[in-house]
Amino acid sequence: MPDPRPITVPPSIDRGRVPRHIAIVMDGSGRWAKRRGLARTEGHGAGEESLVDTTYGAMALGVKALTVFAFSTENWRRPVDEVRYLMNFNRGLLERRQNELHRDGVRIVFSGRRDWRVPKGVLTRMDEASELTKKNKVFTLNIAFNYGGRAEIVDAVRQLVHDKVPAKKIDEKTIRARLYHPELPDPDLVIRTSGEYRISNFVLWEMAYSELIFTDVLWPDFRREDLYRAIDEFQHRDRRFGGVDE
Repeated sequence: MPDPRPITVPPSIDRGRVPRHIAIVMDGSGRWAKRRGLARTEGHGAGEESLVDTTYGAMALGVKALTVFAFSTENWRRPVDEVRYLMNFNRGLLERRQNELHRDGVRIVFSGRRDWRVPKGVLTRMDEASELTKKNKVFTLNIAFNYGGRAEIVDAVRQLVHDKVPAKKIDEKTIRARLYHPELPDPDLVIRTSGEYRISNFVLWEMAYSELIFTDVLWPDFRREDLYRAIDEFQHRDRRFGGVDE
């Protein structure tokens, strides 16, 4: 399936320096709905187009991976009806979109805990999407679902214990190898929408040297133009990784 909404990439963006991996906290759907007198769930539904357009926009620019925060380990505290909606919405999203993403070479993976709280139907759809797209190499869409940055680190440490790794052998490499998707490069750029200035327990290990960009745009209004503005700003940052420019 061709890109559903091709647009011209701004000439200010250097295609040779685009982020390899971008992570996004998709925030503001509830407020988007409230401003329109709608139920919060309507905002989540409106965010589907944002996700698809942002994914294709990233692909058009040559980005290799996108991680999106779809449902956190803390989101279980939300009202029961909203949680139920989010479970069904994410399952439905895969049903509606996985085939077109597969045709366009997108590998779909998931980061997060597969515990008893996640309905079996959702886990089944996740497994189907991963299996269908596992050989695709054009782009990776990593959906952080039932995910928490601290939980990911805890799970990595538990795996170290399970693997009986001696304490003196534990270092950053051994921990990183046990994260949910160690094959993905750390995100060069992390974007949070909706005007909030928090990390919210997202990719805590991986974002050690990520550039952070916060935008006031609510997630259902976010489009690839907003992504390109963030990338343009990213390219004007001075990334020293702890060093000093001479």
